[in-house]
Amino acid sequence: MTATAVLPKGGGAVRTRRRQGRHPGAASAFLSPAVVLIGAFVLIPMVLTFWISFHTGTMSTPLGEMQWAGWSNYTDVFRDPTHRQAFTNTAIYVGLSLLITLPISFLIAMLVYAPKLRGSALLRVILFSTYVIPTVAIVIIWSQLYSPQYGPLDVMLRTVGLPEPGWLSSPNSALISLVIFNVWQMIGYYVILLVAGLTQIPQEVYEAASIDGAGAVRRTTSITIPLLRNTFVFVGLMTVINSVQVFDPIYLLTQGGPINSTLTISFDIQRTAIQYGLAGQASAMAAGMLVMIGIVGGLVAVALRKRP
Repeated sequence: MTATAVLPKGGGAVRTRRRQGRHPGAASAFLSPAVVLIGAFVLIPMVLTFWISFHTGTMSTPLGEMQWAGWSNYTDVFRDPTHRQAFTNTAIYVGLSLLITLPISFLIAMLVYAPKLRGSALLRVILFSTYVIPTVAIVIIWSQLYSPQYGPLDVMLRTVGLPEPGWLSSPNSALISLVIFNVWQMIGYYVILLVAGLTQIPQEVYEAASIDGAGAVRRTTSITIPLLRNTFVFVGLMTVINSVQVFDPIYLLTQGGPINSTLTISFDIQRTAIQYGLAGQASAMAAGMLVMIGIVGGLVAVALRKRP
């Protein structure tokens, strides 16, 4: 009887202390710096981008002196064949990046994660180094690889008697050459993400499947790939965002050429705003790019809510 009378008291005291220890204002105090930074560097620029897209002016025109243009900037963008080509090239760039990145990064991740592979830790470091090396340094390397005079790729093709594709000088191969460059640069980051996902799969599941007679291919298709669904979705999202925003390799290697074959949205925005001084049209294209990324992000959020 005494014990039963004391226990509720202790439990009530514990619950009272817990309630007293909760301070709703503490969470707001910790979150407020992040909210301020996001508002200052993300939300305000986004709002200004949409606002400028409905006005005309140059990059040096004060906001108060810009003239209202309505939807004319958007209609001009979609009527201009150069801008339409930029959107088309970006869509092709995104599609090729996804088709190449996802299977290759998965295969490399499976190889790196193999328990019998020696030096897997060193291999992970080497793969991730391509992501952390400055883009300018990587551009120097790939410009030498793609060189038509003394580049090793063309030298090997000439040795076996195959025609040289003109990696960056031909409209037919320039865009895919940039996709290969970007995949090589980013593949290490995606491999690390997939390896992290592989470590979350319980080994007991594989052992049970092996006991049931499932081979390596069956275990991969029935266990590994389904359980990596969320990781695949995230890697796909990052690939899309990176591909839509690609700018540095185009600026450093092709300048959007030849014949606008590598002109993408990001580079077209920079050229329209800086070289042509059309801030309204550039903002309209940037707004369109934000909407595209938002749609993809929404689809990813829906996909992540579905259980495998």
